[in-house]
Amino acid sequence: MGAMVLRKTSISGSSGKVRNYTSFMQESAPSTVIHTPADAKAATERLRVAVHSVIVGQDRVIDEVMIALACGGHALIEGVPGLAKTLLVSTLARSMSLGFSRIQFTPDLMPSDMTGTEVIEEDRLTGTRRLRFVPGPIFSNVILADEINRTPPKTQSALLESMQERQVTVGGVNHQLPDPFFVLATQNPIEQEGTYPLPEAQLDRFMLQILIGYPTADEEAEIVRRTTGAAPKPTERVLSGEDVRAIQALVREVPVADHVVRYALRLVRATRQEQDPSTQSPKLRVMEYVSWGAGPRASQFLVLAAKARALLAGAATATPDDVRAVAKPILRHRLQLNFNAQADRVGPDQVIDELLREIRVEDTSATGAKELERLVKPAGA
Repeated sequence: MGAMVLRKTSISGSSGKVRNYTSFMQESAPSTVIHTPADAKAATERLRVAVHSVIVGQDRVIDEVMIALACGGHALIEGVPGLAKTLLVSTLARSMSLGFSRIQFTPDLMPSDMTGTEVIEEDRLTGTRRLRFVPGPIFSNVILADEINRTPPKTQSALLESMQERQVTVGGVNHQLPDPFFVLATQNPIEQEGTYPLPEAQLDRFMLQILIGYPTADEEAEIVRRTTGAAPKPTERVLSGEDVRAIQALVREVPVADHVVRYALRLVRATRQEQDPSTQSPKLRVMEYVSWGAGPRASQFLVLAAKARALLAGAATATPDDVRAVAKPILRHRLQLNFNAQADRVGPDQVIDELLREIRVEDTSATGAKELERLVKPAGA
C-alpha cells in the first residue's frame, strides 16, 4: 500500500489563474498506542529509521525537525540547493499517515493560490447561485513552503494567520486547518537577488531555524550509490496523526526544574540587555553586535524544545544540557545584528556561542536535587 497522490488546482481570486499543485494523503499507518515517554521514544526512533532509509546523514537536522514536530512548531530550513531539503520534508510526511502539500513560492503567487478562494456555484435544478469555498494547498497536515523568500510580503503574510491561529479566514468565514499542522519552509541563503526577506514578525513565528550543510565525503558517496542504483523501496509508514498528537501532549508533561527555566530565561534576556538594564545577566562584549534581542516567544520555545529533546532521548526531565543543545536553532533567527557584526564578520551563531560560554547555570546542589526528585517521582509514590 502507498500514498494516494492527488493532482489539484488552486484558483487565484484576483486573476482567475488556475495553478496546479501536488498533494498526497497517506494510507493509515499501523495503529500504535503512545501513553508513556518510553512509547514516545520508541515511536520517534522508528520514525528516525524510516527517514534515514532515504536521507543519508544529517542527524542533527533530522533531530531538530523532529523536535519541531514534537512541539507542534514550525521550522525554517536554510541551505544551498541540492542538500535534500525538499526530500527531507516529503520523506518525513511519507513516514507518517499525514497529508502533505508542497507550495512552490514564486514572485507571482497570490494569497488565494495558497489559502483557497470562493467560487460561484449554480444549482442546475433551482437556478440559484451561491458561493462555495475551494480550499487551497494550505489545507493539509505537513506544508512544504518551498523557497518562501521568493514570494512578495503580501503572500508571505498570508501564512501568518495559518501558522499562528491554525485557521484561514476567507470572506469573513473562519476555516480550521487540519490537526496536526506543520509549516516547514525552505530558503536558499546564497542567491538573494529577486528575493523578499521574511519580516521579523514572521520569522518569530518559526520555532526553529535549521541550517543544513554539505554531507561528508562518505555520506556523499552513499548518496551517489543510492540515487544511481535501483529504485528505492517505498518509505515505511510508522506514525499516525493520533500518534503525533499523543507525542505533543507528552512533551507538555515533561517536568522541568525552576533552575532550568531560569537558565533559559537568562540566556534570552542576555540578548536584550541594552534594552533591559534590569537584567541580572553579565555584561557581554559580544552584545555590542546585537541591535535587538530575542522576545518572550524565544523563552517559551527554548523551554518547550528542551522538554521535547529530553522526551525524544528518553530522559525523565529537561536539563540545562537540553537547553544548550537547542539554543542555536531557537535564537539564531531572532537576533538582529548591527553593522559592527557585519564588518567583523560575526554571525548569530557566534553570539550564541559566547552566551553559552558566559551564562552559567545556577548552583542547585541541595535545593535542586530535592526539586528534581520531586519532579520525577511517580504520582502517589
